[in-house]
Amino acid sequence: MSNAKKVKKATKKEIDEIKTLFLHHYPDSLTELNYSNLYELLIAVMLSAQCTDKRVNMITPALFEAYPDPVSLANADVESVKSYINTCSFFNNKAKNLIKMAQSVVENYDNKIPLERDELVKLAGVGQKTANVVMIEYAGANLMAVDTHVYRVAHRLGLSDAKTAIKCEEELTKKFKTDLHLLHQAMVLFGRYKCKAVKPECDGCFMKKYCKTSQTFKV
Repeated sequence: MSNAKKVKKATKKEIDEIKTLFLHHYPDSLTELNYSNLYELLIAVMLSAQCTDKRVNMITPALFEAYPDPVSLANADVESVKSYINTCSFFNNKAKNLIKMAQSVVENYDNKIPLERDELVKLAGVGQKTANVVMIEYAGANLMAVDTHVYRVAHRLGLSDAKTAIKCEEELTKKFKTDLHLLHQAMVLFGRYKCKAVKPECDGCFMKKYCKTSQTFKV
């Protein structure tokens, strides 16, 4: 469904109740991406752009084995990297960015992935959303990251009417204030499995009371 339709905004009381419900239903929410260290997490999040976590998890074991650290990836042949990730969307650009990212880590950060958002976004292929997701997952940072699921859920619940992900992130951060790392992942999982783009599971949904657009769905 398009988010162009004007929907009623959630009240302060509703926002507080929505927050409580998300934290109740997803108390220990974590990313579904598989990784064992910060380097692997960053790569997995970079690959997940416009690609499912399931697909990324199929790709990364062999990729991590071939390039277990920034130095090996920095010296990799781009065609070889492409061969490992060619079932991932936009694999050509992603392969180039992975190598450039690793080269920058080697040259500027002593082979260690920086764990500060302002430094992460300096790396090739790492935008604000990717940096936020890495910080949220690895450091439990009080940040909000807005992907397609969070964006959709935020609009359906009247939490945001922003036209961009960055603006939506700002609105959610201002309204929720705390526990943003848990709320981000809760909204991702809720949007991925319940409040889906097509045929959302509205019947029995714990957020049905707060949904501003459910009446427009034909389930």
